[in-house]
Order: sequence, then structure tokens, then C-alpha cells
Amino acid sequence: MMPEIGVIFDAGTGLYRAKPLIQTSDLHIFLSHVHLDHVIGLTFLFDLLADRDANVFVHVDPGKIDAITEHLFHDYLFPILPSFEFVPFNDEPVILPDGAKLQTMPLTHPGGSLGFRVDWPDRSLAYITDTTADPNADYVNKIADVDTLIHECYFPDGWEDHCKLTGHSCLTPVAEVAAKANAKKVYLVHVNPIEEIADSIDPSDVNDTFANMEIAEDEQIIDV
Repeated sequence: MMPEIGVIFDAGTGLYRAKPLIQTSDLHIFLSHVHLDHVIGLTFLFDLLADRDANVFVHVDPGKIDAITEHLFHDYLFPILPSFEFVPFNDEPVILPDGAKLQTMPLTHPGGSLGFRVDWPDRSLAYITDTTADPNADYVNKIADVDTLIHECYFPDGWEDHCKLTGHSCLTPVAEVAAKANAKKVYLVHVNPIEEIADSIDPSDVNDTFANMEIAEDEQIIDV
């Protein structure tokens, strides 16, 4: 979340934590894709906005809007649609409230996913989740020279077969992506929640490939 401009990437179970951080009358939620762990938070909007008036815009691949309206908000599952407006992505960059330019890029993931890059005049940010990291992937050129890279790392090294099956990433390929993209700083997210797996992901193991990397923590605040 970038509270100062009302921008949120994805709407997972952690969306409830956004309530005390809201600073703007408009909220823009950018969905990388519509797998349940990235959209379930849309059902939290009633509580999130209970004490305030806010306009919510959900930016999403237009081909996936029906999946949200017909399934997540099916009458049997969640019969009342919270107040928000869908904004379909198109081929044009999105101009954020502070004038920054957001661009999307396709990622390899079951069902398809999108990565995001945000550029200000003096800094840049990329958000790459739910994909199998590969330094030769098309998205790597799109995040070249980015200052802050937020990249998924669901598995430690040695789980490459699981990465291919599920569309997620191991540690070393993420480091190779960061190095090839010439990123300045990397935060690892979407880490496997199974403790023994998560504990075996150690960024220091890949210092020879890319050194300025850390595992992000819930509610961590960073300067971009």
C-alpha cells in the first residue's frame, strides 16, 4: 500500500490492515490477477470503509471481471456487492493521483497474472508477484534499473519442480532477475507460509548473485 496516494496492490487477507492507514478519499486497488488469495479482501470493504466515505476503484484485467462478480460475489457466497467501481486495464499507462505512471506487464502464471511498474521523476518501483522467476523472462526488461523491486519468492532453492507446477519462484532465480534488471533493492513477498519452508529462504545465500535483498515483514514500512 502507498497510503499517501491511496494505492493498494492486490486485495488478499491482509487488506483489513489497511483501515488505519487510509489517508485519501479515493482508493485504487490494482489486482495482479484474481486468484482467491489476491481478491478475497474485496469482501472486507464494508468493514474497511465503515467509518468513512471513500470511492474505491478496482483496476483489473477486463477478461477477469466476470470471475469476481459471478463467483466471489455469487449469491451463495457473498450476496451483497460492496461499493466499488471496476476500471479495466487497457494498453495505456495508468496515471496515479500524484502523477506517477503505472505500467502493466504480463507474467507467466496459471490463469495469467500482471506485474506493475511505477515511475516517478526521481524513483521507481516494481511489484512482481505470482510468477516463476527467470532472468530470461520478458518482464525482466520491463523492470530494468528499478529502484525498489518487490518480488515474490514462494519457495527456497530445491523446489524448482513445485515452482513450475504452481507458477511461483525459488530464491536463486529471483536474485538472478534482480541482478539482470539492475535493481537497487529487493523485498521478497508471497513467501510460503509453512514455517519450515519459509525459514529455509535466506537471502544471504545468494549474496554472490544479488546482495541487497531482504524478506519483507507484515506491516513493514519502507521509503520508496
